[in-house]
Amino acid sequence: MPVSYIERILRARVYDVAVETPLSRAELLSRRLGNAVYLKREDLQPVFSFKLRGAYNKLFHLDEATRAGGVIAASAGNHAQGVALGASRLGIEATIVMPRTTPLIKAQAVRRLGAKAVLQGDSYDEAYAHARSLAEERGLTFIHPFDDPDVIAGQGTIAMEILRQHPQPPHAIFVPVGGGGLIAGVAAYVKYVYPQVRVIGVEPEEAPTLAQALAAGRPVTLGRVGLFADGVAVRRIGEETFRVARETVDEVVLVSSDELCAAIKDIFDDTRGIAEPAGALAVAGLKRYVQTRGISGQSLIAIESGANINFDRLRHVAERAELGERREALLAVEIPERPGSFHSFCRTLGRRQITEFNYRFADPRRAQVFVGVELGGGDQERADLIARLESKGLTVTDMTENETAKLHIRYMVGGHAPGLEDERLIRFEFPERPGALLDFLAGLGRRWNISLFHYRNHGAAYGRVLIGVQVPEQQRSELGQQLDALGYRYWEETDNPAYRLFANGRESPNEGR
Repeated sequence: MPVSYIERILRARVYDVAVETPLSRAELLSRRLGNAVYLKREDLQPVFSFKLRGAYNKLFHLDEATRAGGVIAASAGNHAQGVALGASRLGIEATIVMPRTTPLIKAQAVRRLGAKAVLQGDSYDEAYAHARSLAEERGLTFIHPFDDPDVIAGQGTIAMEILRQHPQPPHAIFVPVGGGGLIAGVAAYVKYVYPQVRVIGVEPEEAPTLAQALAAGRPVTLGRVGLFADGVAVRRIGEETFRVARETVDEVVLVSSDELCAAIKDIFDDTRGIAEPAGALAVAGLKRYVQTRGISGQSLIAIESGANINFDRLRHVAERAELGERREALLAVEIPERPGSFHSFCRTLGRRQITEFNYRFADPRRAQVFVGVELGGGDQERADLIARLESKGLTVTDMTENETAKLHIRYMVGGHAPGLEDERLIRFEFPERPGALLDFLAGLGRRWNISLFHYRNHGAAYGRVLIGVQVPEQQRSELGQQLDALGYRYWEETDNPAYRLFANGRESPNEGR
């Protein structure tokens, strides 16, 4: 690793605005995982995110003429707040371009810190392109959120603090990855001081920018990225950040959205602080690493990178945390429609806590029950429970990993429509902004009848919709063309067992058993 990065990190100017955050032992996680787990609490920065470090270091090193001309940045929120606060302290006029899907709490914070917030586009990429255009048009200096040596060096001061705060070299440090600025700075410093310490990147399964780049040997542009962890929803890792990461990062761990929700809960249980999804990435990756490697008795450090989360997103997080921890099973169970069958079914479940129970009469012979059951032993206990129910002659469909069931069907149980013809079930994601739902419906057009519709606002950047559309067989190719033209991410769910059991109008898949 070039010595220049070590020198840049040692000389980085961050403490005019940033604070040295604590390295706190997570007692509950440590006992549960059998390792000494520590959290680097970057959520305690003045803007509730580590991004302040790199942004201020870059701004500080601008010459006077450049400062006088003003700066511009593109960000979904955390880098924006860092640039806004840093520019305010240094007397620099700042403009921040943010996607219209940016959580309101972040946009308001930018304005409160004195910067001009411009909302443009539905994604970071669109905001970035607009910011670059404005920079050229107005002669503004663009402050990159990650692919800049001064930004990387500012983030690297986190590693300097960790190694000073931890008495011995830890086994591993887990770092969230978006564009790569944080992991490049941390890995450059750690590997120079303690080459034996493992530096492990953590990414969402829906945004594996570094994992894909390492596999290809070069940065690649992902077609789409999931936006649940909006702070790391980047389609392409930086050129410079990848160059550094390729030489210094040991491996990358990918985690699901449900695992992120479970990690947010873990952090809350240990600290009473609430991390944003990207802020909990490292903890989720640490847990996955311990589970897959079976290590124990080691010191493991996770960088809790931010806490800028809309309050209304907590509803979704709470709903999914137990699933992410494998502490809840979602099951569809067919029981006889006769007196006493419910009681018998509940006795079979035993003393387990019921988290959800949905039923509505639809057939005189059998009943479909959607039930959530609290677990203590994870996947094996779920398998044992299903086997026990089936030994009683019950038909069980496991819905625990069924995204449509978790997002939609659990809120629609009882929605059968007997006699409905030619219904196709489609699940969508579209940018969540004022008027977005109306735009979505307008884009779908009026040619086919909408026979089912379910939408829930999760306080996230993307809205999730489940629709049923009546489309004759000979028109289905035209439906596909119409869906592609919308430009939204979608999945065909017509054969999803959750739909067939609880919401469709056709005969039950078990008819005639």
